[in-house]
Amino acid sequence: MENQILRLIPAEPLLAEQAADYYRRNRAFLKEFEPTREERFFTADGQRELLEQELRNWNEARAYRFYIQPAEQPQRIIGVIGLNNVVWGAFRSAFLGYKLDGGYINRGYMTAAVAMLVDYAFVELQLHRIEANVMPRNRASLRVLEKNGFVCEGLSRYYLKINGIWEDHVHMVKLNEAMHTLPDSAAP
Repeated sequence: MENQILRLIPAEPLLAEQAADYYRRNRAFLKEFEPTREERFFTADGQRELLEQELRNWNEARAYRFYIQPAEQPQRIIGVIGLNNVVWGAFRSAFLGYKLDGGYINRGYMTAAVAMLVDYAFVELQLHRIEANVMPRNRASLRVLEKNGFVCEGLSRYYLKINGIWEDHVHMVKLNEAMHTLPDSAAP
């Protein structure tokens, strides 16, 4: 998927070097927003293993991970975005997760990436609900979700262990309103 400013590239083991470079460049920036990472995570081999797992999850329709590249630098990863823990059946829901290179914040990249992924989720995958959980102090991330039509459904206390601390998270949700029509058999 792509627009004028970015491309979303599906997870692929061939991205291991670029992904490792992204995480090494942003190690300090992402630290306060992520779980504690082992050293292997920051290597090409560690990223290759993760990318292989992400590809298996994609093939099993359990998760859909994309890597963000700026249109002007198509060989550089500047972020990650994905739909995780996809549940099908009557629920048709997923959790949205994303992160961006510290040097690219406040330029509209993540707002655009979320819009593209929501469109993919609602149109291509026919998901009904996308949930995102954000630490209350991460105002920039909350603003990205608000600009994309997510609404707050409450606060999840001690939701995730981030950088060694159990953190509260604001629970944001967007529904696929196009799915809220009467079934054909109920129409007048």
